[in-house]
Amino acid sequence: MSTIIPETVASRILLLRGQRVMLDADLAELYGVTTKRLNEQVKRNADRFPEDFMFQLNEEEKAEVVANCDHLGRLKFSPSLPYAFTEHGALMLGNVLKSSRAVEVSLLVVRAFVQIREMLSAHKDISAKLDQMERKLSSHDQAIAGLIDAIRQLMNPPAPARRGIGFTASIDSKPRNKK
Repeated sequence: MSTIIPETVASRILLLRGQRVMLDADLAELYGVTTKRLNEQVKRNADRFPEDFMFQLNEEEKAEVVANCDHLGRLKFSPSLPYAFTEHGALMLGNVLKSSRAVEVSLLVVRAFVQIREMLSAHKDISAKLDQMERKLSSHDQAIAGLIDAIRQLMNPPAPARRGIGFTASIDSKPRNKK
C-alpha cells in the first residue's frame, strides 16, 4: 500500500453545484479499488447515499471537469457519467468498502475537507480585512487629494484684478433715471 499525501487528497476536491465533492474515479484510486467496484458497492448500499451525500454529473459538468482537471482526462471517452461524493458520501464509502485502507483513506479525506473549510474561513477573514483597509485607504486618498489641491492653490494664488488707467465706461450699463 502506497502512502497517500494529504495534499494529494485536497487537490482532488472539486466545487460542483456549489458543493465541495470528490469524483468516484479519484476516490476509487485513493481507496485502492476500481471505479466499477466502488460504484457497485454504492448501488448495493443505495440507502446509505442520499442526494446530499452523492449525485451524478450531467454531460456539461463531465465535460467541464475533464477540461479543467488534467488527471481526469481518462473520463473523456467513458460512456458513463461519473458520480460526485460530498464529504459525508466519501466517509460513507469507507464504511461500505470495509477494508483497513478504506478506514485510513476516509480519515484522510475528511481531514482534507476540514482543511479546505478552514482555509476558506481564513480566506474570508483576510478578504474582509482587506476590504476594510481598502475603504480606509480610499477615504485617505480623497483627503490627501484635497490637501494637494489646497496646497497647489496656495502656491499659485490668482492674480489680483487690475483696473485700467483712466475712465472706462461700460457699454452694458444704462444711464440712471434721476427723479
